[in-house]
Amino acid sequence: MRRSARYVVIAAIVLAVVLWLAGCAPGDAVESPGYVSGDGTVTEWGPGERGEVVDLAGTSFEGDAIDVADYRGQVVLVNTWYAACPPCRAEAPELVALDARDDVQLIGLNSRDDAATAEAFQRTFDVQYPSIDDNNGKATAQLQGLVAINAVPTTLVLDPDGRVAARAVGRVEASTLEALIDAASDADTTDPDETAP
Repeated sequence: MRRSARYVVIAAIVLAVVLWLAGCAPGDAVESPGYVSGDGTVTEWGPGERGEVVDLAGTSFEGDAIDVADYRGQVVLVNTWYAACPPCRAEAPELVALDARDDVQLIGLNSRDDAATAEAFQRTFDVQYPSIDDNNGKATAQLQGLVAINAVPTTLVLDPDGRVAARAVGRVEASTLEALIDAASDADTTDPDETAP
């Protein structure tokens, strides 16, 4: 290959790498070129259609144990996120506001960031709810079939019994999440075969 042809190939590779890195940069919280997220699709399940109770446990970035079973009786939102994800940054203030409700508990699930990066994100957005440090992938594996691994953010709405009432893939409006929370908490989640003595 001639020397000038090599320079053209190298320049093309360098340009491609630069454009790829620029596309992955966090940039604007709402729009970032090159970022691919979920499309905001929401799936809901009625009380009779919900599967088994979700078992999800892990350790927070601060080293505390987290288990969704500790929040039975409340609606729990499980939200996958990472610090450089533009829609995650955009929805963070809305999730913090939802977590302030007495009947709702949020749990983050982060499989990409180290503790310093995750904790900086939490300080920036005044996140008080815990996030599972899932660098080993064990927590995500517990949600296999429920969370689209390549679509971040994904939010699961667990009813007070701990079953999945809804799933939102990608960023969704706060009003939509509020409606999903209300539907999950208002639904009669008792087994229709159970009868009072």
